[in-house]
Amino acid sequence: MTDLSMPQTQPRTQSATGKIALRWLLYVLLGLFALYYLMPLFVMLTTSLKSLEEIRTGSLISLPREVSFDAWKTAWSGACTGIQCEGLRPYFWNSVLIAVPAVFLSTLLGALNGYVVAQWRFKGANIIFSLMLFGCFIPFQVVLLPMARLLGMMGIAGTIPGLIFVHVIYGLGFTTLFFRNYYVTIPSELTKAARVDGAGFMRIFWSIFLPLSLPIIVVTVIWQFTQIWNDFLFGVSFSQAGTQPVTVALNNIVNSTTGVKEYNVDMAAAIIAGLPTLLVYVVAGKYFIRGLTAGSVKG
Repeated sequence: MTDLSMPQTQPRTQSATGKIALRWLLYVLLGLFALYYLMPLFVMLTTSLKSLEEIRTGSLISLPREVSFDAWKTAWSGACTGIQCEGLRPYFWNSVLIAVPAVFLSTLLGALNGYVVAQWRFKGANIIFSLMLFGCFIPFQVVLLPMARLLGMMGIAGTIPGLIFVHVIYGLGFTTLFFRNYYVTIPSELTKAARVDGAGFMRIFWSIFLPLSLPIIVVTVIWQFTQIWNDFLFGVSFSQAGTQPVTVALNNIVNSTTGVKEYNVDMAAAIIAGLPTLLVYVVAGKYFIRGLTAGSVKG
């Protein structure tokens, strides 16, 4: 007779082995996908460090035989010996001057809007929020002509303040959505208790809600910074010479057809233009995920 008291270790061992094999298979697949998506960045980086002669004669994915940063210097400062006489430097700082205040203003206004809609119930609050949410889905092309006319009437067409205004207005729907969904998870009893103690509208916001908002602030800042920095359509439509953002300058450099095509300069310029958003995600990517999930469930 079979001893039923003996432990059945073999099926458990096989199950554990299968789980380990499945886990390693998943790691391999994820690694292959990561290599696939990182390959363009690798090609851009290696090409930017090569000379034109090496690019013409060498392999696309080969490492540079001799590392050179001349293409990076040309892309940043410019050189009249190649296809352009002006680098990305002034336009890079234009993007900084546009992105930083636009992110700050849209985040602050979105926090106030979300706070009002989520905690200070008033007649028509849901309608107003729905209209703002609808604004998130309006295509960029629809607002070009009305926005251009409005900027002209305000006297800020073709200026950096004008671009800041455009990005704040267009991003307000997204920032309000983020903060509203986060603030509805905060118990309304906090607001009621603060009002009983004599705290007003702004006092409750600055002393209670804003200190609790760090996760969603990180989400909003990353979202807005990425959208504003990578924007091309608003930049090319509402700017003029001297106020163009880095994306417009990058397009001008890459699409220039005068002289010899300097692929190493193009690659270096593309990396410089995309480096701020890449650094933001590398530094604060985990906080972005945490912030997205922080307001996903109402407590």
